[in-house]
Amino acid sequence: MSDVAQLREYALVHARSQGIGADVYGPVLDSIDNDVDGAEGSWALAWSRVAADAERRGELLDAVRLYNLARFPYVDGPVRQEAHARAVAAFDAWRQATTDIQSLELDLPGGRIRAWSAGLSATERRPLVILMGGIVSTKESHAPALTDADVLGVAAIATEIPGIGENGLAYGPESWRMLPDLLDAVADRADVTDTYALTLSFSGHLALRAAAADPRIRGVVTTGAPVHDFFTDADWLAQVPRITLDTLAHLTGAKVADLPHHLRGWAITDELLAGLGIPVAYAASLRDEIIPPGDVARLRRLLRRLEVLEKDDVHGSPRHVDEVRLWTVLTLLRFRGVTGPVVDGLTAALEAARTKEH
Repeated sequence: MSDVAQLREYALVHARSQGIGADVYGPVLDSIDNDVDGAEGSWALAWSRVAADAERRGELLDAVRLYNLARFPYVDGPVRQEAHARAVAAFDAWRQATTDIQSLELDLPGGRIRAWSAGLSATERRPLVILMGGIVSTKESHAPALTDADVLGVAAIATEIPGIGENGLAYGPESWRMLPDLLDAVADRADVTDTYALTLSFSGHLALRAAAADPRIRGVVTTGAPVHDFFTDADWLAQVPRITLDTLAHLTGAKVADLPHHLRGWAITDELLAGLGIPVAYAASLRDEIIPPGDVARLRRLLRRLEVLEKDDVHGSPRHVDEVRLWTVLTLLRFRGVTGPVVDGLTAALEAARTKEH
């Protein structure tokens, strides 16, 4: 059970990033007054009902987004569990009816994962892009982007941080090993020697750590990722929003009070960061209440090839969603040396987004 005020605050970021308008989320939020599983006026039940309405109307992607808000921030009871299951099912129905997105099930050394993929082929092995969200995001949140894989000339996989959704691995300080293991598992269907990671928040931490050990990862684009100080600065951790701490405790199995000690070993060392020769792009929020400013400063000091996009916003830059999303894709294409009409069109869209958001 989470604090309703914090649920409202942080769900707004995710609602806006998913394109859910105020005309939809406003009335739902107004109807919520508790987070007791199954109770009238409760968070998960209110969002599940509006999601089910969208599903009945055949608006499957809208239903996915709304069910994801119902399970937010993590599954802690039957209603959220059902919301997650229905989000996966609605996405599955949408992708089978309208896209070439495929279901991908892999047995990795740490456990079994189910992901969504596009463009994997044993006969035409393309560069690989991995899409992954943070500690409150399921793969269905960003998997619709897989429809662009063919236009971008890549194979792509949308997956989750260990412990979330259909990722059966445990979340711990060695979770970064999932990425090399994932590359090994699809090496016969993609050119994994040319892999790029588009990662949000805590998955950016996994990608940076994995890239330090695996040269097949040729570039990392991330947004609001913890790197070092988040894990080592107990004073900073003490003022991080409780909903984030509760989610980390749920995923790691540690008590909230023990997180400062438990997380210390997760920090990426200066030596590893300094050894990263690949391009890294980082979208930073200047008023980020979760990621300490020291983490971005450390990257500026140690990385050889770093590009930073700064926005005067809170974690996730909810007021600049379109700009950050377009910048992310353009940065990936720039890393790969892609030019032409697709890049020109995205560049024009990025400039339009910047004008609109300012």
